Amino acid sequence: MHDNPQTQGSPWVYKIQRYSLHDGPGIRTTLFFQGCPLSCTWCHNPESQSLAGPIPEEQIQPVTRDIMAEIQKDRIFYDESQGGVTFSGGEPLCQPVLLLSLLDTCRNMGIHTCLDTCGYGHEKALKRSAESADMILFDIKLVDPADHQRFTGRPPGRILENLSALSESDVRVKLRFPVIPGITDTPVNIESILDLLTRQTPFRDIHLLPYHQTGKGKYRSLGNDYQLNNVHPPGSRHLNRLQRQFESSGFSVTIGG
Repeated sequence: MHDNPQTQGSPWVYKIQRYSLHDGPGIRTTLFFQGCPLSCTWCHNPESQSLAGPIPEEQIQPVTRDIMAEIQKDRIFYDESQGGVTFSGGEPLCQPVLLLSLLDTCRNMGIHTCLDTCGYGHEKALKRSAESADMILFDIKLVDPADHQRFTGRPPGRILENLSALSESDVRVKLRFPVIPGITDTPVNIESILDLLTRQTPFRDIHLLPYHQTGKGKYRSLGNDYQLNNVHPPGSRHLNRLQRQFESSGFSVTIGG
């Protein structure tokens, strides 16, 4: 297996990572979009947060063509592993026109696609993306508005509305819950998430994503303070306990991405 080579993309897709084994089935190419409306304190890609301007209309086709040329280099690996392409970030919904152009092109070429989203975007763009994507990986972090605002920089209302809107689509949705000790894994938040999901959505497939500090050095490089120095990755016993709690509420649970 190759090391994960990375290709510089464009001002709107800041990195293209090939041979990825996460964020979707099989061997994948992951496109990291520039810009995110959230500023999660545990974000491991802080360099992706600054928002790029919308792509000019005259750039959509040439940028799509160039990115698809990179994607197609590994078509044989997608076909042999039932893999494909994952659109991540940053937040892909920050560049809805380019995202939809790439999703539609991949669909027309028979390439499996995943949209990895924090859920904070325009509902119209998300619904349209759901029509072309094969799978959506949807983050659910915190339910309490004050906590969500404090740790992500935004209230959760739009995210929860978009999650509800996806309930009406046919796309396969996998939920992703970042396990951040003392922040997202509190008993109150876990119960709130279970109550929300079981009452308001049909989605029962969830990944528990353990907190890690691999992005810590990036904050120093950007001249920013890392706020979670005293937070440590959750242990396996704690993760297994959370897994059993979700499973007892009817969820299919995977630990990791």
